[in-house]
Amino acid sequence: MINTTRINLLPDRAIIGMVHLQPLPGSPRFAGDLNGVEQFAINDARILVAGGCHAIMIENFGDAPFHGSEVEPVTIAVMSRIVSKIVDEVARPEAIPVGVNVLRNDAAAALSIAAASGANFIRVNIHVGGMMTDQGLIEGKAADTLRLREQLGHGPDSTHPIAIFADVGVKHATPLDSEWMLEQEAQDCWNRGLADALIVSGSGTGQPTSAEDLARVRIATPHATLLVGSGTNSENLTEYLRHADGAIVGTFLKEEKDVSKKVDLSVVSKVIQAVKSTKI
Repeated sequence: MINTTRINLLPDRAIIGMVHLQPLPGSPRFAGDLNGVEQFAINDARILVAGGCHAIMIENFGDAPFHGSEVEPVTIAVMSRIVSKIVDEVARPEAIPVGVNVLRNDAAAALSIAAASGANFIRVNIHVGGMMTDQGLIEGKAADTLRLREQLGHGPDSTHPIAIFADVGVKHATPLDSEWMLEQEAQDCWNRGLADALIVSGSGTGQPTSAEDLARVRIATPHATLLVGSGTNSENLTEYLRHADGAIVGTFLKEEKDVSKKVDLSVVSKVIQAVKSTKI
């Protein structure tokens, strides 16, 4: 019998709050204070949990310009340290799932960090197919990612499964295929790439996600867990949740809506309250 089990670790209408890491050692804008970078990330994670977020995702947002597919060992080492601290000090006592995204598209590194730190899911920007990006051509490695997860002992039937959240129509990218269709990519990602959740985003960080695109992916993959990947705020949340099962929220939760600033507790609480009052 073919195993079609998917890892579902989020509640319905989940809000995943973003921890955007400041520049890490080895990246061009690293300021030389790793302890400060770590503490900033821990503080953001604590605010997200205090505000009621259902999960946290950590990514090396400050490391631009990004490597296309493989980051340097120092990035993996530092992210493992920071993610482990957040899991142990912030998330584990509250049973909050923690995710890892290694930009631009290092799924193997993300899986390795998650396995070492006790995190629960990873985000893969390009899981299937190919996209032209500002890092050049990036091709999905779903076959490698799924096999590595099994080798590490974190598949769907393990005691500590690690879910794979995969983008479709990923932001900051252009499809290579002139006949590309969002619906086909979603079906490939879900049915052939065996992702555990699909993410639909706007054109860039903080840009609104098209409600029409969400509806198209929902129709094409009716059984998939579907997440909004960008542009969510307390105003459009109700509309998004008509089609999606949850949302990843980053820029909107920051002070002055500036992704480089710390998370604003009052805004987090406002978004969570909007979720609670939404009737679908």
